[in-house]
Amino acid sequence: MKKWLLIATVLFSLLIISIVIGANMDQFSDRLKQLYDFPGGDKTGHFFLFGILSFLLNRSALVLFPKQNSARLILIVSLLLSILIGLEEWSQSLFPARTMSLTDLIASYAGVLGFAILAYKTGR
Repeated sequence: MKKWLLIATVLFSLLIISIVIGANMDQFSDRLKQLYDFPGGDKTGHFFLFGILSFLLNRSALVLFPKQNSARLILIVSLLLSILIGLEEWSQSLFPARTMSLTDLIASYAGVLGFAILAYKTGR
């Protein structure tokens, strides 16, 4: 189980990175854009993509550092992820194909928080 969790975390992290790079380069086809082309779709995507990433990173941290205080570890991982998400959202202002959005950032942070709580409750 531990090995699969770590592999899933790495693969999902790479997926998120590829999505960010693809969006920055305006490389998404219209077909891919249709996945979130519904009211609130972009915010829903932010919530679940970063929420799932939060869950996987936090659960992996709990596996890798089992002797650490769970709540403290999840807080550290979640804060680091939130900083990276904030930097990524800010960086969108540097790309013509992207638009920085406070509501996207809030949706991302809500996903991190909600799924970090889930990781804590299921990983103790």
